Amino acid sequence: MNWNYQSLLPADFAPDSRVWIYQSSRLLGMGEALQIEDLLNEFVANWKSHGTPVKGFGTLFFGQFIVLMADENATGVSGCSTDSSVRLIKQIEELYKVQLFDRQLLAFQVKEKVQLLPLSQLQHAVDNNFISPDTLYFNNLVQTKEELENKWMIPVKDSWLTRRIAIKA
Repeated sequence: MNWNYQSLLPADFAPDSRVWIYQSSRLLGMGEALQIEDLLNEFVANWKSHGTPVKGFGTLFFGQFIVLMADENATGVSGCSTDSSVRLIKQIEELYKVQLFDRQLLAFQVKEKVQLLPLSQLQHAVDNNFISPDTLYFNNLVQTKEELENKWMIPVKDSWLTRRIAIKA
């Protein structure tokens, strides 16, 4: 799989553009992915904040991560406009029978695939060498375009997960 997602991000968005990542509880099929891309494109084309169009971007990466971005240098994003994006994500959850708000489900790049793991199983995965300090982790807590470009896919050893696991010497 080609993991070079950075080249797919809009070049004309400011580095401090706000980012929201929603991770699907399963890999979406090709047909589902294409339909979701259409929903995202339609949403972004009509995204408004207090009646003013939001400079937005939405896409699905790796068949599993919905990324929404708003360049607030063009138009600030209000609570109402954020609420409208959450409604879209909830609609996608219902339409495709997936969970997109489960922050206890972690994603890693293992053997050239996205592998999901419940947080409660993290130590077990480390103990059994499924996850190592160098395994790439999808840090869905990134908040800006710059963080998305540089800190989304990071080694476990560089993430907050190190506070949750004991690594054998």
